[in-house]
Amino acid sequence: MQSWRVHRNGEPSEVMRLEETARPEPGEGQLLLRVRAANINFPDALLCRGQYQITPPLPFTAGVEFCGETEDGRRVIATAALPHGGFAEYAVAPAAGVLPAPHALDDAEAAALHIGYQTGWFGLHRRARLKEGETLLVHAAAGGVGSAAVQLGKAAGATVIGVVGGADKAAVARELGCDVVIDRHSDDLVAVVKDATGGRGADVVYDPVGGDAYAKSVKCVAFEGRILIVGFTSGTVPSPGLNHALIKNYSIVGLHWGLYNQKDPAAVIRCHETLTEYAEKGLIKPLISERVPFAGAAEAVQRVADGATTGRLVILPEGAAS
Repeated sequence: MQSWRVHRNGEPSEVMRLEETARPEPGEGQLLLRVRAANINFPDALLCRGQYQITPPLPFTAGVEFCGETEDGRRVIATAALPHGGFAEYAVAPAAGVLPAPHALDDAEAAALHIGYQTGWFGLHRRARLKEGETLLVHAAAGGVGSAAVQLGKAAGATVIGVVGGADKAAVARELGCDVVIDRHSDDLVAVVKDATGGRGADVVYDPVGGDAYAKSVKCVAFEGRILIVGFTSGTVPSPGLNHALIKNYSIVGLHWGLYNQKDPAAVIRCHETLTEYAEKGLIKPLISERVPFAGAAEAVQRVADGATTGRLVILPEGAAS
């Protein structure tokens, strides 16, 4: 089979190599799946760089999330058991975590459902306790993670303010359903949020960016607001001023969704059932901006690493349906 393998750490475009390899052998409690579509996540770039919390042995195949097919023909979604990731014709996944792909979504959309939407649902509902009628501020609202949060926020009955970088991404955020869109390149984020909320501020902030996004969020979070820390795509991990949180009476809430697979796997299954129902009702639909031919995988991962994309880029192995 063909597989995009990483033999040394570095930038994805430099270290991902397309090779002919043997099909991986699943271990105990694992399944071998034929890959129908593999979604690119920012952690895939971090894996290439050697900067992710998980460091698989070299060489490895990245691709942490994919839509696959079982030996008996069932269409499923899964997170990969590294080092045998989804940027290949066949991948390995923990059997307990393999879930049915929603009928309402095609392969590329199903490949982008699991991590981003599970993160959004657990973050907004389990950690931040978002309520109907509250205001949700979403950073990187036109990106893969942010677009999922926008859709889930609207499904929950929240007013959604989306933050993006540039006019093209602003147009995408509006199409997603954001009630207010802020272009961080030209707008005063704090002033716009306060104006849109009558001075109250955002009840929940969804932050996969860190850095300056976090610094501005604390200036416009509401009384008893919750700032949800999802990631640090800016490359800068903030150092929160806890005295400021005390004075303004807001909460800083962390989310590492992967822990739920270990600590509460039943909740992950229940969440998937909810997301499947949302998809069938048309409340959520992964924003696929590009379906990438298999030969273009390394370049596509690099673009995601560079923050030069909107929505999701999904890799299609040779012969996969588009």
